[in-house]
Amino acid sequence: MSNKVAVVTGSSSGFGLLTVVELAKAGFFVVATMRQPERRTRLDQALAAANPELSSRVEVRQLDVTAFDSIPGIVADIVRDHGRIDVLVNNAGFAVGGFAEDVQLDELRLQMDTNFFGQVPVTKAVLPTMRAQRSGHVIIVSSILGLMSQPVVSSYCASKHALEGWAESLRIEMRSLGVKVVLVEPGAYATDIWTRNVVISRVATSGESPNSERNRRFVQGVKEQSSRHADPLEVARLITRIAQDPKPRLRYLAGRDAKMGHFLRALIPWNTWEGMIEKRMKVG
Repeated sequence: MSNKVAVVTGSSSGFGLLTVVELAKAGFFVVATMRQPERRTRLDQALAAANPELSSRVEVRQLDVTAFDSIPGIVADIVRDHGRIDVLVNNAGFAVGGFAEDVQLDELRLQMDTNFFGQVPVTKAVLPTMRAQRSGHVIIVSSILGLMSQPVVSSYCASKHALEGWAESLRIEMRSLGVKVVLVEPGAYATDIWTRNVVISRVATSGESPNSERNRRFVQGVKEQSSRHADPLEVARLITRIAQDPKPRLRYLAGRDAKMGHFLRALIPWNTWEGMIEKRMKVG
């Protein structure tokens, strides 16, 4: 068994929950953090289903990535109790849906506070420990939408684009200190991100939006595509492999749609590309 310690944010569902299980199966001791620890039921059930003994390798702690002032103390407590942090999986996040002209500034701020500004202080809090160890993996769950944007999720795309740029710089800064910074960029997977964890802009749901009909068509298109979303366990297993790789790459595209979309975007002129996306997403 490994004596390595992993910390995972956003562990109550989706990629975070599955990653906790896979890391524990791989021998890590996992500190599974979540904003509301009372939502740990699904994690407990997943651990029991995988192997009843895994629960002894997982500890649940409360951490709200938007409660910035509390983060250093929580991370310090983890280091005090376990002596080290070898892997940080920055996974906590959600999506704001709505046409850019409908999304209100406070909604955009909340999106950035969670998906970008929330990941920054968690990462900064673990870096002194990793620097002292001269080792560690910071795995940032981004999205293919951090590389190529789509309509109606401009706020989400902006938060992931910010993560991409910040992580690139951080990787170079930490390289000589033994800390590996990695971006994982999933495509469409069957998680809660576009269901339970989605927030629709107030204007879009008030009936006052000038985009009401386009909103309706977009939602219908998403429903039609949802049955084709891939198994999120693929991403959890990818993250676990990265956590064990002494020389990981900067970027890992996850999912056939992400890889194909990124490839095509590099080949197709923008004027053609935007027309294709407008038609596929039913926003024209």
